[in-house]
Amino acid sequence: MQFLQALVDGILLGGVYAVISIGLTLVFGVVSIVNFAQAEFLMVGMFVAYFAWKLLGLDPLLGSLLSFAVAFVLGVLTQKYLINRVLKAPAVAQIFLTVGLLIVMENLALILFGSEFRSVQTPYQMTALAVGPILLSAPYLLAFAVASVAGLALWWVLKKTWWGMAVRATAQDPMAARLSGISTHRVHQLAFGLGVGMTALGGGIILPYLTASTTVGAQFSVLMFTAVVLGGLGSVIGAVVGGVAVGVIQSLSSLVLPMQLQNLALFAIFILVLAVRPEGLLKRAG
Repeated sequence: MQFLQALVDGILLGGVYAVISIGLTLVFGVVSIVNFAQAEFLMVGMFVAYFAWKLLGLDPLLGSLLSFAVAFVLGVLTQKYLINRVLKAPAVAQIFLTVGLLIVMENLALILFGSEFRSVQTPYQMTALAVGPILLSAPYLLAFAVASVAGLALWWVLKKTWWGMAVRATAQDPMAARLSGISTHRVHQLAFGLGVGMTALGGGIILPYLTASTTVGAQFSVLMFTAVVLGGLGSVIGAVVGGVAVGVIQSLSSLVLPMQLQNLALFAIFILVLAVRPEGLLKRAG
């Protein structure tokens, strides 16, 4: 019974990891840059949702929509004025830029918000839904539901709209996309904004069961990269599979390992996957 409970908890947690990781893989797949500052936008999302709850009385799940909007605008501006300038530069320049952005965002947040941890209080925070012998934590269940809706909405946009076709064309062949009349610069801006916006939305929906702090990005950065590399960097479906896999492995490993070693099994499997399939589980080898 403990195994089944841990499996369900892992799936719920993995759904949130998935929507957070989708943003990172979308940025890489379309803009062709690894954004090491991606997790800092999760921190931005958490603080936006927190202050929306504190000042406006908005539930964090509703505040996550505001988190998405704020991060989307920041992402568009970041891509336009910073990322776009290094797209044709050597990879080391791109790495230094995004790592520098990470440091600036974290320290700016530390100046503005201080080092204290902030949490919210919601009516459902300590409640759970019993389904037979399984208990579904309300915050985890609601976060999973919002993450699922956001993921499906993104899938619909990418598969069923003209803009989604432009995004996929730009990701596959930027030159051919430009010759077809697609403004790849605009696609890059919107894709980067959408990518960091999805990560920020994830930050808002986890606020009911996690505290917001200026260092929360470091907590999720490794997990986010693990998820997208497991699934295949650049693959949206791979990010979903990788995110759920990370959540399940974390949850199941807690049955046999102490909390301090919770990620031991995760990284052992991660190394094994890299050794067997370096391109990830769902991505074809180049």
